[in-house]
Amino acid sequence: MTVFLILGVATPGSAASEEIGGPVKAQVVKVVDGDTVLVEAMPWPDHKVSTYVRLRGIDAPELKSKCPAFREAALRAKSELTGLMDGQQMVLLTAISGDKYFGRVVADLTLEDGTRPAEQLLKIGLAEPYQGRTKSRRPCPDG
Repeated sequence: MTVFLILGVATPGSAASEEIGGPVKAQVVKVVDGDTVLVEAMPWPDHKVSTYVRLRGIDAPELKSKCPAFREAALRAKSELTGLMDGQQMVLLTAISGDKYFGRVVADLTLEDGTRPAEQLLKIGLAEPYQGRTKSRRPCPDG
């Protein structure tokens, strides 16, 4: 019988693809782009784990897009997310699961005041809903 230790709870047969409910406290190290942050998570007392966190449920434009309009939108999304994270001592990660890219997780991220940045970015139109399937392909508005 294989037993894995997940956030202090032994569970038989757990797999990396399963979800950890959390909450896990984390400090934001930097905003990578409009839907990804680097954090130092603290899943156990006196332990820190650095990991990239993709905000669950959204997709922001890519900073490296070939389309100038998409790059500009990506910069606006990153700037907004950076502003939301400004001054946050601690955030909470919940619904944490693996991502298709090694070394990154997908999670719901909540700020100290209860704000969820992913919802804010959706609300103001700087991100689109995303459920982990194929991204929508839109033509570049600049040509």
